[in-house]
Amino acid sequence: MIVIFSICLWQDGARAQNHPSDSLMLRAIFTEALSNGECHENLRVLCKEIGHRLSGSPQMDEAIAWGKKTLDGYLPDSSWLQAVQVPRWTRGDREKGGFTIGNDWHRVNVSALGGSIGTDGVLMAPVLEVKRIEDLDTMARERIEGRIVFFNRPMDPVLINTGAAYGGAYDQRSRGASAAAQYGGVAALVRSLTHALDTFPHTGGMGYEPGVPKIPAAAISTVHAQKLKEALAIYGDELTFVLEQNCRTHDDVMQANVIAELRGSTHPDEYIVVGGHLDSWDIGEGAHDDGAGIVQSIEVLRIFKALGYQPKHTLRVVLYVNEENGNRGGETYAEEARKKGERHLAAIESDSGGFSPRGFSTEADDERFEVFKSWFELFEPYSIHQARRGWSGVDIRPLKDDYVSLFGLIPDPQRYFDYHHSARDVWENVNKRELELGAAALASLVYMIDQTRLRRE
Repeated sequence: MIVIFSICLWQDGARAQNHPSDSLMLRAIFTEALSNGECHENLRVLCKEIGHRLSGSPQMDEAIAWGKKTLDGYLPDSSWLQAVQVPRWTRGDREKGGFTIGNDWHRVNVSALGGSIGTDGVLMAPVLEVKRIEDLDTMARERIEGRIVFFNRPMDPVLINTGAAYGGAYDQRSRGASAAAQYGGVAALVRSLTHALDTFPHTGGMGYEPGVPKIPAAAISTVHAQKLKEALAIYGDELTFVLEQNCRTHDDVMQANVIAELRGSTHPDEYIVVGGHLDSWDIGEGAHDDGAGIVQSIEVLRIFKALGYQPKHTLRVVLYVNEENGNRGGETYAEEARKKGERHLAAIESDSGGFSPRGFSTEADDERFEVFKSWFELFEPYSIHQARRGWSGVDIRPLKDDYVSLFGLIPDPQRYFDYHHSARDVWENVNKRELELGAAALASLVYMIDQTRLRRE
């Protein structure tokens, strides 16, 4: 069967160009966000009164209740909790790292990687430093067996796109433990994924390959990674690393996505989704990752209500659970939508920090991408200029099909990984004006999609 797709652009009739009223509406959106914005205060409450929010934790339960109450305070047409079964992993109360040279003790800052097993007491072993996982394949097993494998590959500093630099170093965190265990390694130590030279370890998710022994895995701060590298160059096997962590995985628990909607006036059965993930790692406060995206998405609803704007399509704000260590929130939402036969016109995600907005990425075909780019003459006065194809977001990706358009907010990326997954990711490190600008950018994109009805038939 041959299916022919075409762009359908209309606003109560054919519409293929931006309308003069659009610039007035975008100005009103930015004025409302910058004059009366509430996302920074909402973020303060989320971060300071609840704190970090790992899936399965009591804090996550508090955040779900907070999200529902906050959304309801802006009087959506409806709101509900969507049950999601999520994993539960706890860090425990013991986390220690350091190395000995003779009788000298050198403490280093470490943080267990999410999903890691504990050390079952204190683990002491010599260290093998490698740059890449592939390096292990070239070594004799005897060089690896009984050692802690230290993956010390920095994020590429010359890449302007810091997300690409992160992706280029990510494999050592995600699968370094199993790679080391295949050759008899007893633990994995991973250089933190950040350009910053600091003493904060950056945690994050990792996984174990089936059939491979499970060994403990931890991140080490970049400053201490350098310190360990220098000590190894001088002392070699005279150096013994000491690692202790009592993290563990528990049975799954039931939590929920939080959803609120404004019903569309003309196309109520077509949905535009805007959201982020409500969970965070269990160090810091999850302010940039992804408290910022959560409060910005809520702010879209508040702005539309404040301006008296009734969307033509149904707007849904979705606060997803469990992005950090499983993405079951995003997968459950998409699965339920398909079961109900719901048609999603677009889905937008904010999950790259609360920095100044620079544009949007989209996973779109050529025709829809050209329409999307045409909106940037309206966005340019607000320093929103990047219209590019690329990744949209973890939570919304399960919705991908030939009908929906996926978008990701692009903030300025240069400082994001200074805070990402670390104790530095706190409310004080989010700039109020930049956060509000991002919320206004999201609302502007939602408005343009709603007015243009960008879709494929």
